[in-house]
Amino acid sequence: MGKEQQMAHSIIDKLGGASNIQTLMHCMTRIRVTLHDSSKADLAGLKEVDGVLGVVKDDTLQIIVGPGIVNRVTLAISEETGLNIHSVEDEESNPMDLEQMARMNKDAINKKNATPFKNFLRKIASIFIPLIPAIVASGLIAGITNVAIRMDANPESAFIQMLSLIGWGVFSYLAVFVGINTAKEFGGTPALGGAAGILLINPGLENITLFGDPLVVGRGGLIGVMLAAVLIAFLEKRIRKFVHPSVDIIVTPTLALLITGFATLFVLQPVGGFLSDLITKGLLNLIDIGGIFSGLILAGTFLPLVVTGLHQGLTPVHMELINSIGDDPLLPILAMGGAGQVGAAFAIYFKTKNQRLRKVIKGGLPVGMLGIGEPLIFGVTLPLGRPFLTACLGAAVGGAFQAFYEVATIAIGVSGIPLVFLVNANEMVLYLVGLVIAYIFGFLFTWTFGFKESMAKDI
Repeated sequence: MGKEQQMAHSIIDKLGGASNIQTLMHCMTRIRVTLHDSSKADLAGLKEVDGVLGVVKDDTLQIIVGPGIVNRVTLAISEETGLNIHSVEDEESNPMDLEQMARMNKDAINKKNATPFKNFLRKIASIFIPLIPAIVASGLIAGITNVAIRMDANPESAFIQMLSLIGWGVFSYLAVFVGINTAKEFGGTPALGGAAGILLINPGLENITLFGDPLVVGRGGLIGVMLAAVLIAFLEKRIRKFVHPSVDIIVTPTLALLITGFATLFVLQPVGGFLSDLITKGLLNLIDIGGIFSGLILAGTFLPLVVTGLHQGLTPVHMELINSIGDDPLLPILAMGGAGQVGAAFAIYFKTKNQRLRKVIKGGLPVGMLGIGEPLIFGVTLPLGRPFLTACLGAAVGGAFQAFYEVATIAIGVSGIPLVFLVNANEMVLYLVGLVIAYIFGFLFTWTFGFKESMAKDI
């Protein structure tokens, strides 16, 4: 039995057996399952499974195993249990009986963190999480292309133009993907959500004049797209109640798209543009006026947001900054959250004698330096407690540095070392210096007062 198969077998056993697993999903770093009876799961034993870096009990039970291996272990669980692997965004579309629905609804009601604001951010996150692989890959290719051009590569050469096409393609049509996922998240037909997204990026907008002013392609950004997609999902469900099934396929989508189209052009695009301007100008003023203090606070408080998984809700904010001013000064600041944690993990690794803890850190550090922070968060700093706080302090120092030098990125992607390819070419060295500063201060704070060997006895 291979390593992944053994790990999958152990996870299934600690979850109460194959018959106790209701649904099986995974994201970039976590296996996500819902159980028929959560009392049968041995969470303490699950944390002890070799390769498991942490466990989060939320609306789904999330088992952190790290990027790359998560796909193979989930597949092994699927093969052993016979369960299909569902993407995270498809979770609510799976048919279930009334008993299962009641149990899941009860669990949802009893969630400790189910505040309206957090639920709203979770919905935003659910829209963008499925897009992350495409955004990361495209952003990295676009960044490398930008660096190559700055190093005197001929921008007119066929190879550079092909790289640019590959790298920027997703960002050119991101509105369509966001519209699809938004409609899906709010119970509508995905294709209609995509059609709503097209309304805001269609080049034909330039030929339309309303109230004396020509419409602007892209006005409203992704916020406008989400508003339009929510509206078309809402209309589709309401119209369907009054339409006979025999003509539903014709009447319902036609009316929903027609109403949404006019509402978008007359109302939602201007409203989306106003909200986009409000958010971007507000953040820029915060960074400009607050300077290093803004960077310190933003970076120092980012890791707690990552713990909840709500940080993905910031994706439209990053995109609006890029659309509005051409680059994103927020992402380098927030990227320091992961850097402070890497520094803290190094300090613990060199200080502790706990071999299991050292093994977890050794597995989490490489991906942590490459911008995937969950293994170190849930496997090291958060369970230990105080190192999580010292990691935040180290991040704050790095964030203050990034804010002072106004480092910004031209696209969005994973943080850590790979983000350097997305930073403005003349600011790449500054970003790396800030990254090292966050490493150093995360290390120093943790080494000095953030970790004692007694903390590792239960790890």
